[in-house]
Amino acid sequence: MVCVGGSFAAEFLTTQVESAERGGLKRVLGWQSLTMIGIGGTIGAGIFVVTGVVAHNITGPGLTLSYVVAGLACAFAALCYAEFASMAPISGSAYTYAYATLGEVIGWIIGWDLVLEYGVSSAAVAQGWSKHFQALWKLMGAPIPLIISAAPFDIDAITGSPFGTGSAFDLSAFLISAFVAFILVLGIKESAEFNNGTYQLPICSCDTRLTHI
Repeated sequence: MVCVGGSFAAEFLTTQVESAERGGLKRVLGWQSLTMIGIGGTIGAGIFVVTGVVAHNITGPGLTLSYVVAGLACAFAALCYAEFASMAPISGSAYTYAYATLGEVIGWIIGWDLVLEYGVSSAAVAQGWSKHFQALWKLMGAPIPLIISAAPFDIDAITGSPFGTGSAFDLSAFLISAFVAFILVLGIKESAEFNNGTYQLPICSCDTRLTHI
């Protein structure tokens, strides 16, 4: 099914808006919570620390240019989503826009692209948090056994070749993912409140480190 002359898009959006007005998800997030979610998503599991290590050991000053390019790409993405929100003021993100303008097939592809994107990014963040969690336990004198401390395989950052880690399962990453999933199941309001509290930790950590430089 492909949109011809905008008639399908108009009919689809009208149907979705009417459905949302009859009883869809409650709007419980304000601009403060949305801003905090954006900050929390940007900070993640400490990507800026990893970025510093990579810049020092591998890329050098050229990493600054990658930030400029990434920032430009983010600006264009923000403009695209602003257009989405003005043309289709309903939930669904890029999936809804693709479905309404290009039809079911493209909408289906975009939907699964989003699932793949969130799955890969969530796995990376979970592994990052797992390393922080394991480092904390090691400082407390109770290191996590190797067999349950990492994924079975990893990629060498220098050669790009896979190698065995000697581990069978990253238990910490699994438990962290299960905990976050539980928070999400509680509701979007509770999830936003949890995010608003936890994102303060890396911010305070960064401030503390800067004051000691």
